[in-house]
Amino acid sequence: MFRRRSQTPTADSPVPVDDPKPQGTPGKGRPTPKRSEAQGRRRSPVTAPTNRKEAYRLQRERDRATRVRQREGMLRGDERYLQPRDRGPARKFARDWVDSRRLPGQYFLPAVFVIMLVSMVPFPVPVRSVVLLVYTLSLPVVMVLVLVSSFYVAGRVRKEVAEKFPDESLKGIGFYAAMRSSQIRRLRFPKPTVLPGGKPVPSKS
Repeated sequence: MFRRRSQTPTADSPVPVDDPKPQGTPGKGRPTPKRSEAQGRRRSPVTAPTNRKEAYRLQRERDRATRVRQREGMLRGDERYLQPRDRGPARKFARDWVDSRRLPGQYFLPAVFVIMLVSMVPFPVPVRSVVLLVYTLSLPVVMVLVLVSSFYVAGRVRKEVAEKFPDESLKGIGFYAAMRSSQIRRLRFPKPTVLPGGKPVPSKS
């Protein structure tokens, strides 16, 4: 009455003859590394101080490098490293105004040094009396020239800053320029960025 269906026997887990999936990436010859292993290789090793003495040494080296970088920035006139008294376009203009001119004040210290050296040379008595006379008269003359030059620089720079930078404070700007004009050019800080005459200082390659 009821026919029994014929069933075709099948294997429980068929095994393919050829497995098309490659067992590894061709050309590598090794399995692909895990992500954690790859990240670990990319990270640069960080050497931590082993004791307090080593930590202090590393901190001193970092502080020394920071000071060197700050000093180089100050010498270049970089506003980020300058002291408050040297910052701002008005102070930059005052420095450039002074550095672009040859003023009597910058020769004050060298002149005094030369006069003192000459006065200590053991000349004969007649010559020595003349040298002492020149020494006695020259010092007041040099000081008067420096004072006159300083007042001129202070007034001129203050006037030009007021015209070019009306929104900038003029407090101390004249004294700032006068003090810079009385310094030897090589010892000025920040370093001059213009030559006498106004041309820029050539950059060192």
